[in-house]
Amino acid sequence: MQEVSVLEIAVSVAAAVVLFVYALKGFSEDVQTAGGEALKSVLARLTRTPVGGFALGAVLTALVQSSSAISGITVALAEAGTIAFRGTLPVFLGANVGTTSTAWLVTINATILAPILIVASVVASLLPGRIALYGRSIMYLGVILLALNLISGYVAPLKDDPDVALWMGYLSNPVAGFVAGAIATALLQSSSVVVGLAIIAVQQELITMYDVLPIVVGSNIGTTSTALIASMSLGATARAAAVANLAFNALGVIVFVPFMAPVASWVSAMAGEGDMAVALIHLIFNVCVAVTGFVALRPLAKRLDPDETTAKP
Repeated sequence: MQEVSVLEIAVSVAAAVVLFVYALKGFSEDVQTAGGEALKSVLARLTRTPVGGFALGAVLTALVQSSSAISGITVALAEAGTIAFRGTLPVFLGANVGTTSTAWLVTINATILAPILIVASVVASLLPGRIALYGRSIMYLGVILLALNLISGYVAPLKDDPDVALWMGYLSNPVAGFVAGAIATALLQSSSVVVGLAIIAVQQELITMYDVLPIVVGSNIGTTSTALIASMSLGATARAAAVANLAFNALGVIVFVPFMAPVASWVSAMAGEGDMAVALIHLIFNVCVAVTGFVALRPLAKRLDPDETTAKP
């Protein structure tokens, strides 16, 4: 493969990633706009119980396709007093589980729905009232799937290029993979993008299932950057919620990493070593984060809650 061809492919992949991120952001904003004040009311009501908050975080993240967006909104609403500090914590845990939906969309080849959704969005946009807004959301979802399909097609020829194989070999180092996943997610502000790209790389045999797992784990740390950044311009409650989100994910990584190899071996024995295995391990990991988080929920909330901290003599 000529060097210029690799450059052309790299530019094409970068363009598709930009399209993916743009559509993801637009879809997330449209869903939030469609929800309006009703969404805030539901958030306040359901976060009164840990189970309700967890379910809310998981469902909203699966719909919005961005745990970063949900965590950022949650932090802002906590500062505004719409959600109690303790109510934010289960939402973060649910968002981690909900974000695994992107991996399954890529794995089950839902990208074939892209043309149907785009055409359907045009029809919906011609209808009156709020339906037009939903039509635009459908368009964004179709473009998200289309971008994933484009990325998959663009990277396919790279699996036979020795230079690409050399660069991908660096990611076989678990520490390098973890750092790359965390940094890429922090830069793109979306673990969905990073995990989606990682699964496509496995599908195209650019990297093995075992080597991609540290990238996926690292993305869970990187995704907490959105809430941390959002909280910087807010008050103590928002900052405490963002720190709690980071603590949950860090604890989950600490608990899961020692068992990652045996879990990977168990999953590969059942589902092989392809994209399905990555999606399944991603789900298991985030469930592990959720379980760890619920165990640490009460002591962590007591330690970080600004109201309890300021109340101490």
